[in-house]
Amino acid sequence: MQSGSTNRLLRVFWFLLGATALILGTVGAVLPLLPTTPFIILAAFAFGKSVPALKTRLEKNRLFGPLITDWRTSGSIAPRYKMLAVAMMTATLMFGLTSSLPVAVKLVQLAIIAAAAFFCVEPSQFPEINAPVIRPHWLRRVFVRPRL
Repeated sequence: MQSGSTNRLLRVFWFLLGATALILGTVGAVLPLLPTTPFIILAAFAFGKSVPALKTRLEKNRLFGPLITDWRTSGSIAPRYKMLAVAMMTATLMFGLTSSLPVAVKLVQLAIIAAAAFFCVEPSQFPEINAPVIRPHWLRRVFVRPRL
């Protein structure tokens, strides 16, 4: 009996995590302050553990489905989405630099956005750091690349 209630609580936890991630990912599609792709990938993972029908629906979504497919097939975010992220970060930075924020806040914003934009760049553009993708063991079990 305890096993069933524990399983039910885990499913509720995964569902709430998936719903929260989906909401944040949807907001991130509109606001340049939030990333979309990591939240959508997290939502697909969480829905897969709680309500597989929602995971399937998310994978078939015309807006979010390609993000999940790209992650599963290549283990990375597609370059077009990375460039969109960098463009949105640049717009946010320009807005922040032209605002009346204190200089210290502008410098912190510049540092954070520059670091995030650096990680959005495709690793193949930097051959000296083009190492294989290392994922935690729990991600390897969830998003396995299809065998051809």
